[in-house]
Amino acid sequence: MPIDLTGGEILDTPLADALSERYLAYALSTIMARSLPDVRDGLKPVHRRLLWAMHQLRLDPTSGFKKCARVVGDVIGKFHPHGDAAVYEALVRLAQDFAQRYPLIEGQGNFGNIDGDNAAAMRYTEARLTEVAQALLAGIEEDAVDFRATYDGEEREPVVLPAAFPNLLANGAQGIAVGMATSIPPHNVGELCDAALLLIARPEATIEELMRHVQGPDFPTGGVIVEPREALVAAYATGRGSFRLRAHWQVEEGKYGTWRVVVTEIPWQVQKARLVEQIAQAMEEKKLPLLADLRDESTDTVRLVLEPRSKTVDPGVLMESLFRATALESRVSLNLNVLDAARTPRVMTLAEALRAWLDHRHAVLERRSRHRLAAAERRIEVLEGYLAVYLNLDEVIRIIRTEDEPKPALMAAFALTEVQAEAILNMRLRALRRLEEAEIRREHKAVTLERKRLRALLASATERWAAIAAEIEATRKAFGGAALGARRTRFAASPPAAAEAVAEALVVREPVTVVCSEKGWIRALKGHLADLSGLKFKDGDRLFAALPAHTTDRLLAFATNGRAYTIAVEKLPGGRGDGTPIRLLIDLANDAALLDLRVQPAEGRFLVAGAKGRGFVVAAADLAAGTKSGKQVLALDPGEEAVVFAPVPEGADHVASIGENRKLLVFPLDQLPVLAKGKGVALQKFRDGGLADAKPFAMAEGLAVRLGESRVSVRGQADLAEWKGQRAAAGRLPWKGFPSSGRFG
Repeated sequence: MPIDLTGGEILDTPLADALSERYLAYALSTIMARSLPDVRDGLKPVHRRLLWAMHQLRLDPTSGFKKCARVVGDVIGKFHPHGDAAVYEALVRLAQDFAQRYPLIEGQGNFGNIDGDNAAAMRYTEARLTEVAQALLAGIEEDAVDFRATYDGEEREPVVLPAAFPNLLANGAQGIAVGMATSIPPHNVGELCDAALLLIARPEATIEELMRHVQGPDFPTGGVIVEPREALVAAYATGRGSFRLRAHWQVEEGKYGTWRVVVTEIPWQVQKARLVEQIAQAMEEKKLPLLADLRDESTDTVRLVLEPRSKTVDPGVLMESLFRATALESRVSLNLNVLDAARTPRVMTLAEALRAWLDHRHAVLERRSRHRLAAAERRIEVLEGYLAVYLNLDEVIRIIRTEDEPKPALMAAFALTEVQAEAILNMRLRALRRLEEAEIRREHKAVTLERKRLRALLASATERWAAIAAEIEATRKAFGGAALGARRTRFAASPPAAAEAVAEALVVREPVTVVCSEKGWIRALKGHLADLSGLKFKDGDRLFAALPAHTTDRLLAFATNGRAYTIAVEKLPGGRGDGTPIRLLIDLANDAALLDLRVQPAEGRFLVAGAKGRGFVVAAADLAAGTKSGKQVLALDPGEEAVVFAPVPEGADHVASIGENRKLLVFPLDQLPVLAKGKGVALQKFRDGGLADAKPFAMAEGLAVRLGESRVSVRGQADLAEWKGQRAAAGRLPWKGFPSSGRFG
């Protein structure tokens, strides 16, 4: 018989359609059956199947442990047709108290540690459920949730767990699907229960009101959240945001004024061993000059000892430098992307997530109540049949002994139902005692009262919500107190340590000489050089400025476009080669050039002026720029350039200005305004040209004019009398011998 190599019917399908169809199926599978948790029980399918398999194995908190290999085998054999390694990793994580805020599995054996070490093989470890997991499963045999067939149709598994515990927010979840992800940090269950009770009492409660109870995340490893309250509220109001989480530390005093910092809590999901390696590497690379030594003295609890370089170091600055350079500070994101009750992925707010859990608990309560009511009615029917037996015991015995088909005869004689007749026929002779009749009457009365209560509960939404509130209160009492429920993560404002102090702490202070050429090539040579004759530049280039500085300093650059720029000396390249173009360090326009470059002073004032003769005095603090684009200090007209950037000496009281028309004017300094930015006022009036130069000086010391590299001419008050005037005057021609450049030098 010939073999059909075509494989049967062949359908022509565009490749794009075939790929999109298959990729969409894969994406939906990833989103709905792997990566996103269900808002109702906070579990992904693998976690839900693990708990269900352990429940079937009767691994409750009061029973003994079973090998994890047995649990994993049941899960992958019955419910989860995936690799055993992935299933075991999920089991291990549910048992790690440093990963789960409220562990769902109690492990026995090596389940890994906070250092990042892996768990032992599944054949060596054992596990059983915790009380929290029992709360998630409570009522599952009472038709509380829907079940579905497993992948092979041989078993059934729950679609969702009853979830008497707010697991989604209490334990959080992490997952990456196709085109979307989820990131939910853990929270304190006591706070969640309080917020849920508020929602039951006032369904219209706002996020601000809910967050009076839910303060924020509560991580199993503790730590300190340094995030403004407004940012926390905004994150929970939208379902998206992030939180800065820092290690908790304290100072331990030593002898003779010495001290050390001890870190007792590290951020969540940060491996301690890797953190220690990171700090050690930063010390080796001289990124932490304030830190002298690091010791890991951890046992069951975290204890990292940090020794400062000197006892004069400020502990806050030391820790700020560590927070900047290492994972002692990390950012935890909030992306409340979950599957809702309709299995639709969407981002929820805090109120929506809590409301979805409450609605699920309401549905579970209704289903369990109906199940219990049906069971109570069946039991009452049986008990009423038993009571009929005791009133006519002799006749019942006669019918059973004499009739070939006793069931129809009993039903006809005593008006019994088929269920009652069957129960009587199955009754043991021992149950015919008088004492047993009394017990049946008591049970009948109790079950009747239970039926009445269940009917009233199902008939009243108010009573149902009151019952749910009582359940939540019991959950809060069971898991919200003692060591397990106490809040571990603290809140604090971000320390007010200055960014400059931290930046300086991260840089070793070393002397350098900053060299900049006229074409803008800048570099830093080691040491303070007195002889600069050996400096080499590119062809056609020459020295513009050479400044003694330190690696912790900042440079102040003022350009002809009227902008001030700040450059960190530590970012300058070394002395080898020609350096780097300054335009790579600052956003200096191509049509602008440097007017002045100096080490940025902490105090002092400067005179700035444009070519049209307008200017003002600006404080040094107002010249500091925080970005590469600099700060616009002097406002200029189109086509105009800044021509003056001159320091105002201590004690200066006058300004000398000269125009391109070689007219000189001397006027009082206090006639110029002190501004942070602006256009300024006119220094001098010009008929032709503009401003060439201006110089603040002290009249008592005289006006110094440079005539050459080594010659300086100083003119005193008497010599300057004929040029003195008011600001914005025209001025007069300078004295004979004034530099032909038209500048003061």
